[in-house]
Amino acid sequence: MSPWSILAIYFLVWIFVAFVMLPFGVRTHEELGEELVPGQAESAPANFRPGRLALRASAIAAVLTLIWVLNWENGWVTRDIFDFMLPPGERG
Repeated sequence: MSPWSILAIYFLVWIFVAFVMLPFGVRTHEELGEELVPGQAESAPANFRPGRLALRASAIAAVLTLIWVLNWENGWVTRDIFDFMLPPGERG
């Protein structure tokens, strides 16, 4: 697998992981007992930390990409494992 393919897979996995992690650990001003700024939505996060989110997403995406690449190289999980995905002529 080329390094560019690995980088593209990492980028896609990173985006997915970052979006999945967005709602975790975020608290509203009401939950933290802080005052709202006039015009602010009640559901706006009070403690959003994009740097921490990026670091966690980077670490998780690196592990998931490593698993993906190792599976690609070693063939642990292949299309043949899933019988229902094979064309009718290739089913055993």
